[in-house]
Amino acid sequence: MKILVLNCGSSSIKYKLFDMDSKEVMAQGGIERIGLQGSFLKFALPNGEKVILEREIPEHTVGIEFVLETLTGERYGCISSLDDITAVGHRVVHGGEKFNSSVLITQDVVDQMVQCSELAPLHNPANLKGIYTISKLLPNVPQVGVFDTAFHQTMPDYAYMYPLPYEMYTKYGVRRYGFHGTSHRYVSARACEFLGVKPEGQRIITCHIGNGGSITAVKDGKSIDTSMGLTPVEGLMMGTRVGDIDAGALTFIMEKEGLDATGLSDLVNKKSGVLGIFEVSSDMRELEDAVARGEERAQLAENMYFYRIKKYIGAYAAALGGVDIIVFTGGVGENQATCRAGVCQGLEYMGVKIDEPYNATIRGKETIISTADSNVKVVVIPTDEEFMIASDTMTILKK
Repeated sequence: MKILVLNCGSSSIKYKLFDMDSKEVMAQGGIERIGLQGSFLKFALPNGEKVILEREIPEHTVGIEFVLETLTGERYGCISSLDDITAVGHRVVHGGEKFNSSVLITQDVVDQMVQCSELAPLHNPANLKGIYTISKLLPNVPQVGVFDTAFHQTMPDYAYMYPLPYEMYTKYGVRRYGFHGTSHRYVSARACEFLGVKPEGQRIITCHIGNGGSITAVKDGKSIDTSMGLTPVEGLMMGTRVGDIDAGALTFIMEKEGLDATGLSDLVNKKSGVLGIFEVSSDMRELEDAVARGEERAQLAENMYFYRIKKYIGAYAAALGGVDIIVFTGGVGENQATCRAGVCQGLEYMGVKIDEPYNATIRGKETIISTADSNVKVVVIPTDEEFMIASDTMTILKK
């Protein structure tokens, strides 16, 4: 069974083709700059060689056609025809309260996803473009939607409600939804598997730290709280997103700067976080280099970034009644040892001890970084959202 996984962004398409019989990745790559000058398809060959194919890609249909053409092409192809694709799994950012698990895509599901677009105007319309395109190009191939928000639908009402007038919830659905759910679900389950324990009875804090970041409290294998909210802006300090902030500060800035809602959204989504403080880049690698050079602003940005993660771990340890496992994942969580060390420093009172020399050697490897006498297991688990999407797709097809 061969399953194609698509993750369509506003100007990009990421794809991965799995042979689910052998769990092998047959092909993976992505298209960038859709609708812009200099658009291209980038992928790696089995020998590791990177290939970039430039082509004008005005919109998603042309982009997905290009991907399918490459997968079946004589030069770079890995399947003989499109008939080899059993199903397509799609990452969908926002499922609102309508979806608490992955679903087979029908017209009714598409209609409900359209309704959720108001809650994720930058993401859901792009996800839908991928679904429409596959319906057109591969009309007989089943499609499955896997929602970023679904894993968090187990949160209790006192965790997901905001203390706003209740009608904001009934009229507009304003509440905490959370994101990165596919990643949090995968790494929390994989951590238990890796450590040889059952999810039941485990209190786990999963830290998905990347350019966007979120933390989730997982009890008995279920999400009970998460740091992102109605939108992916709430919670941690991120690459360009502000994270938690006093709403009064925002109304103050709106007045002083003459910003409308779009201007404010731009400020908190694209100009804040690490970029806002560091003022050079949102890339944690560049920040780390600047810290090593002793740049004060870089040091401030890094201290703020680590502190916010540490504060959430403390809060979720309280919500869980203690913690058994802390998981680091995501681009930064998996690869940046200084982030893991900086976050865990000062958590000794909770029984957290990490093996600092060993941690310093770890990049993107599944391993335990806590010491043998640490009361809390601290692990690095590389996330694999695409495999989770393919796995869900296969499960639904077999129902």
